[in-house]
Amino acid sequence: MALKGSPAWAGWVLFAGTMLLVTGVINIFQGIIALVDDERLALVPGNLVVVDVTGLGWVLLISGLLMLAAGGGLLAAQGWARITAIVIIGLYLVIQVAWLGAYPVWSLLMIALGTVVLFALTARWSEARESLA
Repeated sequence: MALKGSPAWAGWVLFAGTMLLVTGVINIFQGIIALVDDERLALVPGNLVVVDVTGLGWVLLISGLLMLAAGGGLLAAQGWARITAIVIIGLYLVIQVAWLGAYPVWSLLMIALGTVVLFALTARWSEARESLA
């Protein structure tokens, strides 16, 4: 990949793509655990509304796969991946707010990371796109 413009902003996009890949893999593992052995999934009663652990497992698995696709697209400098990643991270942040009661530290960390990823995908995108092209 030859960098033409500002490598700093291209680095932010590469960071966002990498974080999407890592978060996607974590979600996939959590989804598989929820589907295979729901006894291993730690849910705090009264602090999180979960209708069905199997449904939660499928949501985590599918969202993880979508994050992997968007992260891979960002690393390959695909234009569609940016919009997809922004939508996925936006939804992920809303979900993390819902998890605040059950896992406050994890949720706050994921909200902070998601905010940084959103910044990386929205600030000076034209410079980053030129660098990655």
